[in-house]
Amino acid sequence: MKLTLKQLSICTTLLGLSLTLPVAHAADFEDYARVTKVTPQVEQVNVPRQECQTEYENVQRPQERSNAGGLLGGLAGGLLGSQVGGGNGRIAAAAAGAITGALVGDRMDNNGSGGQGGYESRPVRQCRNVDSWQTRNNGYAVTYEYAGRSYTSVMPYDPGSRLRLHISLTPRP
Repeated sequence: MKLTLKQLSICTTLLGLSLTLPVAHAADFEDYARVTKVTPQVEQVNVPRQECQTEYENVQRPQERSNAGGLLGGLAGGLLGSQVGGGNGRIAAAAAGAITGALVGDRMDNNGSGGQGGYESRPVRQCRNVDSWQTRNNGYAVTYEYAGRSYTSVMPYDPGSRLRLHISLTPRP
C-alpha cells in the first residue's frame, strides 16, 4: 500500500491531535479548599396578615306590634258604648267606646310597650391588617482559601469546613 505525501500529512496531523486531546483534559481536575468563614445572607420581609375579632353591639330590635288587640278592643268598646244612651248620644257613646276600647286593647296586646321593640345584642366582626416581619435566608457568603489565596462566593447552602472545587487551567496567549 502506497501512501502519498498528502495522505501521510493528514495521518500525521490526526495522530498529533489525538495525542494532544488527553493533555487538554488533564488540565481540568477537582480539589478541596479550606472554608474560613460562612456568613448567612438574610433580609427582613414584611408578610402582612389579617387579625379579626368578634365584638357585640346593642341594636334596637325591630318593632313587632300586633293590631289584633286594637281591633278586638275597638269592637268591644263600640258594642258597650252603643248600649248606653239613646238617639245621637248612642252614636257618640259607641264612637267613644270604640276609641277607648281600641286603645286599651292595643296596650294590653302589646304589653304597654308603646311600640318599642327593645334592644338585642348582635355580633360584629372587626378585622385589621397587621405587619408580620420575617427573616429570610438568601444564601451564604463563603470565604475559602485555595493555593495560598482567599476567595469569596455566595452559595445557596453552608458547605461546612471544606469546599469542593472544579479547577480548570488554561494557558494565556
